[in-house]
Amino acid sequence: MDTGEIKAVVFDCDGVMFDTAMANRKFYSDVLAGFNKPPIDDEQFINIHMMTVKAAVEYLFPEMDDHRPVYNMIKEIGYASVIPLMLMEPGLVDLLDAIKQAGLVRGVATNRTNTMGRVLIEHKLKKSFDIIVTASDVANPKPFPDQLEKIMGAYELLPRQIVFIGDSIYDEKAAESAGTWFIAFKQPGLQAHAHAVSMDEVGELLKLSKYKS
Repeated sequence: MDTGEIKAVVFDCDGVMFDTAMANRKFYSDVLAGFNKPPIDDEQFINIHMMTVKAAVEYLFPEMDDHRPVYNMIKEIGYASVIPLMLMEPGLVDLLDAIKQAGLVRGVATNRTNTMGRVLIEHKLKKSFDIIVTASDVANPKPFPDQLEKIMGAYELLPRQIVFIGDSIYDEKAAESAGTWFIAFKQPGLQAHAHAVSMDEVGELLKLSKYKS
């Protein structure tokens, strides 16, 4: 990975910026309970972790032709109730500060939709990013490259000038299709230009001055 060319560092949200396992499990289990279904199991959780809300609803309720009752239940429950259960990855704020000091663009590319803004506000990260692209901002969510391409277009960047940090096969495929660098976060099984298990390690991979020994 040629860090000398990188001008933008883009993060996935769930599983990278935050450990959202507890929050997402509770949220979707509450939705399922509203239809007398059992709590979400491990296989379901692994799958919906990568999905948009629309895809998750279709996956969890395949027997329904009309999913409007599910969306009404989602609105009634509200994701805001589980945002406090999201655990910010240690070292994220320091890494974002170091990226800013290096003069690089800080971005988010996530398959979240209308919850992303609230997540950033609740965790006091609203001013920590220069560009945020959600699934609702593009025609096609990850694994399509649209989100990364939108960021490239906004800053007139070439693919090799962006590094994307993700933790799912959807992230891997999006980076591959967009032609960007890809750092796999806490997922050694993914194909990537580099792997990291902490935000400090990401800083070291990016050769940011704060992380040089």
